[in-house]
Amino acid sequence: MYGIVPYTCSEEIETMFQPETKTARLEARLPESVLGLLRQAADLQGRSLSDFVVCSAREAAERAIADHDVLRLSLADQKQFAAQLAKPKKPTAAMKRAAKRHSDLIEPS
Repeated sequence: MYGIVPYTCSEEIETMFQPETKTARLEARLPESVLGLLRQAADLQGRSLSDFVVCSAREAAERAIADHDVLRLSLADQKQFAAQLAKPKKPTAAMKRAAKRHSDLIEPS
């Protein structure tokens, strides 16, 4: 194949030649208009419908997980967070007791 590779799935090219040994089946009922849209998009990228749907679903799942796991702060909040980290407050008596209790209960690794 020459030129630009039509695949957009970030890891697909790497794993294209190393297929997973186990696969699973997923079935879905969808409106014909959505199926037509998916087929058109797959055709435009030169991919099979299954490949397009699996890759798109994987990317959407990874994005949803990243959106859940990543904390996003405004610029003002970033500055405030960094300022608090730069000037940590002294531990309170309760924090010192908790740290001592933790060190008594947990072995250092």
